[in-house]
Amino acid sequence: MTTPDVESLSYEQAREELQDVVRRLETGAATLEESMRLWERGEALAARCQQWLDGARERLAKAQQATEEDK
Repeated sequence: MTTPDVESLSYEQAREELQDVVRRLETGAATLEESMRLWERGEALAARCQQWLDGARERLAKAQQATEEDK
């Protein structure tokens, strides 16, 4: 199974995979190498989620600004 590119994931997909990564790391059953790989993937997924959230905040701010200008 191939891992999808983080940049192609929706917010929901990235969040769900990040939750899975955290669960897997919390079990402590992974080897050091696998744990490092999971941690790196988790960091990338967290950054992707933040990108989505930042974009949503920006869109909301623009919409609020447009609403204020229309008043």
